[in-house]
Amino acid sequence: MATKMDFYAVLEVTRDASPEVLKKAYRKQAMKYHPDRNPGDASAEQKFKEVNEAYDILKDDQKRAAYDQYGHAAFEGGGPGAGGFGGFEAGGLGDIFEQMFGDMMGGRRGGRRRTGADVQVQVEISLTEAFSGVTKPVEIRTRITCEACDGTGSADKDAGSSTCPTCHGAGKVRAQQGFFLVERACPTCHGAGKVVRNPCRVCHGAGTTQETRTLDVQIPAGVEDGTRIRMPGAGEAGGQGVQPGDLYVHVGVLAHEIFQRDGANIYCRVPLRMTQAALGTEVEVPVIDGSRAKVKIPPATQTGENFRLRGKGFSVLRSAARGDMYIQVAVETPQRLTKRQRELLEEFEAEAGADHATASPENAGFFSKVRDFFEGKA
Repeated sequence: MATKMDFYAVLEVTRDASPEVLKKAYRKQAMKYHPDRNPGDASAEQKFKEVNEAYDILKDDQKRAAYDQYGHAAFEGGGPGAGGFGGFEAGGLGDIFEQMFGDMMGGRRGGRRRTGADVQVQVEISLTEAFSGVTKPVEIRTRITCEACDGTGSADKDAGSSTCPTCHGAGKVRAQQGFFLVERACPTCHGAGKVVRNPCRVCHGAGTTQETRTLDVQIPAGVEDGTRIRMPGAGEAGGQGVQPGDLYVHVGVLAHEIFQRDGANIYCRVPLRMTQAALGTEVEVPVIDGSRAKVKIPPATQTGENFRLRGKGFSVLRSAARGDMYIQVAVETPQRLTKRQRELLEEFEAEAGADHATASPENAGFFSKVRDFFEGKA
């Protein structure tokens, strides 16, 4: 078996990385190795799985604490965390020791519900789709219940099954690893505790077959970039008596050419001509919901000034409320002047220079401070 890479190395972060740093690193790596961006690249697909597994562990405080103390061994027990993303969601750190020491700590408090594997996919949506919500078809290749045997794994439904000779019906086997006694799913029955006497010719006794299917994913209005949507029971089938796993949809929101989002607020950069900013004007701007809004720009407006449009911002998740929209002014300097335009500007500068402090107070104040600075040096 290949040795797993350190989860921190997979995400390219240090072991003391904050949750914010972890999330940012995960997004970067997930986008880099996503199968849609690397079609046919098996190594990229494997890296994508490793990145998802690493982040799923490290973003959870309990799982991260277990990993920091025990490494990958903390997740190699026979529960739903074995080889996947489930970990110890039900019992937290207490179950870690139960998985490792078994009967040495008085036995387990009860068997976990066995489930099929979870499936992870990524969907990219536009900013406008994130604002209004959208239904996206997602194509996944996963295991489903075998139709030939109805998931029993047996070619003859009357033949039934017998107790697994390897685990004697427990569904798990134990192995000594140094000081630890580690439980794993039985390699013979794969955790079922039973083996089929007459295996189905289609699924070869597994009770599941692999198939590509398309599911419609409801993405709610107000969703943020990096949101993970869980669809219970939409993951891989696990065979007879086993609940299907879950489907996790990672949502990526694409950048917009006009709007920039900050939580529930939206920013729109509006360039103005120098004359518009000096004399004042009225501009019409688009709103994320598809409507339009008129904004009055007062005379003497400077670059960087913001004008707020209340309630014209982004949707708030699970709420009818909306944030605000901010118009950010950027005053442009004229380029490629005609002869006449240059003459007019020269006349303007000559006249403004007579009352420089009034026409451009910030400019005058700055150079006054510069003059005082140099005089002080002298």
